[in-house]
Amino acid sequence: MNKVERPWGWYETIHEGDRLKIKNIEVNPGQSISLQFHYHRSEHWVVVGGTAKVRVGDEEKLLSQNESIYVPQTEIHRLSNPGLIPLRIVEVQCGSYLEEDDIVRIDDNYGRS
Repeated sequence: MNKVERPWGWYETIHEGDRLKIKNIEVNPGQSISLQFHYHRSEHWVVVGGTAKVRVGDEEKLLSQNESIYVPQTEIHRLSNPGLIPLRIVEVQCGSYLEEDDIVRIDDNYGRS
């Protein structure tokens, strides 16, 4: 397991299989991943610590520990941490292609394209 640092926190891949990837993700307080979508995968997010503000399509909601949400393939989405403690989630990716270059960024707080 290699921890990959990002401006918003970090992730580590804990399992890879056929059409499946599982990651631990931690988002720092007040930070967000980019508003994005994926052509080749869907994602399932399960909150294991902290509070998540999630956007899927045009809907936003807050999720607490042990709550989850499904992000369909090609749907725009964003994960944010509105709280004062780190947000920890488990992400399950399913699809035909699961690499990082399948991220299409629409808006990014850190100037990434």
